Amino acid sequence: MPYKKPKIEKIFYSIGEVADIIGESQSLIRYWENQFESLKPHKNKRGTRLFSKEDIETVKLIHHLVKERGMTIKGARQKLKDNREETTHNFEIVQRLQNIRQQLVEIKDELQD
Repeated sequence: MPYKKPKIEKIFYSIGEVADIIGESQSLIRYWENQFESLKPHKNKRGTRLFSKEDIETVKLIHHLVKERGMTIKGARQKLKDNREETTHNFEIVQRLQNIRQQLVEIKDELQD
């Protein structure tokens, strides 16, 4: 499932916006925040989580490992700890392939109309 692209480029995003981008609940993102050292969004004085673009990429990567590849939290945490660069690279390839597939489906649908 391709991720929704944010409409406006911002410096920080709320947890609700991040949840919408990945199509998951806010509570799941808060849970992942407790489980993954690499996911530490900035919090303002009121305790509101503010996610940077890098944080969003981390959330997408965790989502890919846990929800799409079916890894356990422990397995995904270890994968990110052991070899984050390779994991990120593989995830980017999967995203590109999903986008290409979506474009091909759209072309096919246009040709059938």
